[in-house]
Amino acid sequence: MVLEHYISELLYRYNCVVVPEFGAFLTQRKSAGLHRSSNTFYPPSKVLSFNNQLTTNDGLLVSYMANTEKVGYEKILKKVLLKAAEWRTSLEQGNRIKLENIGEIWLNSEQKMQFQPSDKVNYLTASFGLSSFVAAPVTREVLKEEVLELEEKVPFIITPEQRETTSFRPYLKYAAIFLLALSAGFTGYRTYNELQNNKQLAQEEAQEQVSKTIQEATFFDTTPLELPVLELDAKPAKEPNFDPKSTVKTHHIIAGAFRFEKNANKKIRQLKRRGFNAAYLGTNDFGLHMVTYDSFKNPQDALNALQKIRRTHSSDAWLKSVK
Repeated sequence: MVLEHYISELLYRYNCVVVPEFGAFLTQRKSAGLHRSSNTFYPPSKVLSFNNQLTTNDGLLVSYMANTEKVGYEKILKKVLLKAAEWRTSLEQGNRIKLENIGEIWLNSEQKMQFQPSDKVNYLTASFGLSSFVAAPVTREVLKEEVLELEEKVPFIITPEQRETTSFRPYLKYAAIFLLALSAGFTGYRTYNELQNNKQLAQEEAQEQVSKTIQEATFFDTTPLELPVLELDAKPAKEPNFDPKSTVKTHHIIAGAFRFEKNANKKIRQLKRRGFNAAYLGTNDFGLHMVTYDSFKNPQDALNALQKIRRTHSSDAWLKSVK
């Protein structure tokens, strides 16, 4: 079982892939860029990182492997936990773990995990087929040298011109200079305002992207779905302190978790316009306001609805079950 192969496949579609009891591989989008010293242009990509604090099993990796290999969930989970234990032992022995197309992990002198991502794979599907390239720099000194050489060969003779004593040309010259200065000042002011607006928009977009990554990678509830188990009750039929409704769980399909409640209410209105039975679920352990697509009593109905939403609306939807 090549675990890194399945991790690499999931990184194309998800921003967070958790290896139970080991850590999580995270991706964040990076815009196209230029390396000025080498004149190399790079396409948009996903920056890969590793967080050894996210070790709780969210079911994504194990479920994907179980469906691919046609093996039971529990059996695959045992294999993944065994592989994670082997990696931890290898790191404690001072070895480096090299994961193909992902990167390299090792422990530093303070016994903290270090991660160096691989630069061989671009996990951003929108940049498929795009690769970096080197552009030759534009040289502008050749034309200047040719002009200097031409000035040395061709003599310039200035013939004095007899000007009239009374003329409006000097005033026209001053008026033209004034208009040119006024136009340049107006253009500079407008350009400055545009730069300030673009800077503010870029900052807001960057802040929104960071908040979304934090919500998706760190602040979601990673408790796996627990299906109800049929149990035989050997007690008499009438127990005064037993309430069957207390064991029934409600399964919520989570659309997102927001830092501000007004953003959660805005999301609810958007989902309702799209035909979903959206609702406000409350806050989680991190104080984020959760919004649901819909809620179900039957776990199978919840799973069917979750698969449909991931296929047609958002692949980031997940399931939360509460009593």
